[in-house]
Amino acid sequence: MLQLPIATHALANGLRVVLSEDHATPIVAVNLWYHVGSANEREGRTGFAHLFEHMLFQGSEHVAANEHFELVQRAGGTLNGSTWLDRTNYYETLPSHQLELALWLEADRMGRLLPAMTQEKLDTQRDVVKNERRWSVDNQPYGTWWERLPAICFPPSHPYHHSLIGSMDDLSAASLEDVAEFFRTYYTPDNAVLSIAGDFEPAAALAMVERHFGPIPRGNGHPALRPMDLPPRFGEWRREVVEDDVVAARSFLAFRVPPCGSEPWYALSLLGAVLGSGEGARLPRALVREARLASDAGAFTFDLTKGADLLICDVTGRQGVPLATLLEALVAQVEQVRADGVSEEERARALALLESGWLLQLQSAGHRADKLSQFATYFGDPQRINTELARYQAVTTAQLHAAARQYLGADNRVSLSYVPRVSAEVAA
Repeated sequence: MLQLPIATHALANGLRVVLSEDHATPIVAVNLWYHVGSANEREGRTGFAHLFEHMLFQGSEHVAANEHFELVQRAGGTLNGSTWLDRTNYYETLPSHQLELALWLEADRMGRLLPAMTQEKLDTQRDVVKNERRWSVDNQPYGTWWERLPAICFPPSHPYHHSLIGSMDDLSAASLEDVAEFFRTYYTPDNAVLSIAGDFEPAAALAMVERHFGPIPRGNGHPALRPMDLPPRFGEWRREVVEDDVVAARSFLAFRVPPCGSEPWYALSLLGAVLGSGEGARLPRALVREARLASDAGAFTFDLTKGADLLICDVTGRQGVPLATLLEALVAQVEQVRADGVSEEERARALALLESGWLLQLQSAGHRADKLSQFATYFGDPQRINTELARYQAVTTAQLHAAARQYLGADNRVSLSYVPRVSAEVAA
């Protein structure tokens, strides 16, 4: 079992602080998670959490627009941010002696963002996000799967129903007051976790944290998420076929499963690795190498933490392979796992890949800080970083078989398939 040193603290304003000291290399990582993502968006403002992530790099009271990037990079560091359905994070990795720079920058925008916000900055970032949508969704082969699949898997009233990138109309409608409201509601110390990993002295680091984040007042609370509980299975097989400008068929086959981090989820996550992680996994081996029906195949969990998660198989056919043939072959592999389970060799291979990937990630101070923030935000327990592998290692082949039988049946499937526009009639 891993034994990464972890210490936790809480400021009076509610900011949770996680420290993991490691003097192996003279670098330090700062990682700040806000427990807000696209699931928190209100009707008519989809895409706002991601738009707001962009706005947070547009300067604060003492930092000019884009100066956050310039200061960190001039100090020899790297930085970025990302948004997901359940959270938004911001992170920097710098030489050890620059720790206070990262903390000051993060604290300035947590405590003093609004004085720097202008309509011009909002309009600029709105256009940037719209272009990002055009590039990654609207004009990307199969790119709309990001919003079509959740729309089929979750009912319209569910917080996961709409896409993270949001609609053009909603992005256009975002106002400067929306920015202020979102900031005041969610970007507060009591809705955040600050993790520091790497080469630092804990007492000095905590003093810096208290100096820069301590004066920031806690928030006034935020609205509860709409109900997220769902039946354990879809109760049917929902199908959607999309004609698109693509050269080969592609199918996403999704199953509703328990949320990320729950006890049964670990068997399903490992089952996803058995099916689709690495070239030796079940789907790539059967569909790509042996049957030569697909050019690519994989499986993964969406890692959603509230209500329900999704296990998704993703298969892209070779050019000319009909959708019906591709989907039939994919379902045959799923049915085989349901009927016969998986071998001990398959379980061990998938577990070894997962273990090596996990340990490789944790060699990076940046990833270590990110995982600490993740476990603290989602589960209130950063110590799970030391026990996470054991949760996977405890999964048996019998549990994998039971999970397949319980969750991969025909009454719990959503298939979203893409076909070349000219062959849509044939595919139907």
